[in-house]
Amino acid sequence: MTTKSSVSYCVLIFFLFVATSFAQDMKPDAAKLYNSGNKMLKSGDYQGAIVDYNKALAIEQDYRIYYQKGLALKKSRKYEDAKNAFESCVKQKPDFEYGYNALGGVYFSLGNYEAAATNFEKILTMTNSNGVKSKVKSNLALAYTKLGTSAISDGNSSRGIDYLEKAVSNSNYDAAYLALAKVYYETGKYDNSISAAEKALKYRSSVGTGGPYYYMGLAYKSKGNIEKAKEMFTRARSDATYRKTADYELASLK
Repeated sequence: MTTKSSVSYCVLIFFLFVATSFAQDMKPDAAKLYNSGNKMLKSGDYQGAIVDYNKALAIEQDYRIYYQKGLALKKSRKYEDAKNAFESCVKQKPDFEYGYNALGGVYFSLGNYEAAATNFEKILTMTNSNGVKSKVKSNLALAYTKLGTSAISDGNSSRGIDYLEKAVSNSNYDAAYLALAKVYYETGKYDNSISAAEKALKYRSSVGTGGPYYYMGLAYKSKGNIEKAKEMFTRARSDATYRKTADYELASLK
């Protein structure tokens, strides 16, 4: 039974970087092209922005130009090129938090969730801002959830649980809790499954209600608490995704 917790619901959080106000110390010709590129980026002319950023970089290899170029490339879905631009950005300025966040985001888009997590983790060692830490931890939860569900799909439940537990240690991500409810049930950790399902409901923002109730029902059934199992399956069936399986379980308990 697949969960409705599919991390297609993932939305990475990006930091606001006001680029145009930091160009005063660039070489004048580079700054002019940089600001022109920023205007085009803002208006949605990504290719025009990239052209101007490349011209600016021919004059001065400034980390801000690489960063903005990376954004334009990412908006154009040219993820490999965007990755290269962001890598050049942080090479020029190794303490630039925005660069590592953007690099983590583009690795996420490329499906390299390990590299995404590594870049997000790096920001936590650099920043003293609680606001930044909160946003980065939300991104880490998404990356670790992807790693966890992938490991479980590959048959490595233990590693999957480790990743998913890392996910929820960073942020209360409902899809991670639901994935944990499922894998805890499948590995016989019924109390853990119930607890994770309850948290999926408590912090629910992207998953339906059916999954958490369904896995609680399975866990209670396995624990021999039939009345509680019936209650959970009855609640699960209100979600169309789980109605048939919940009805099957209810019929088996009669």
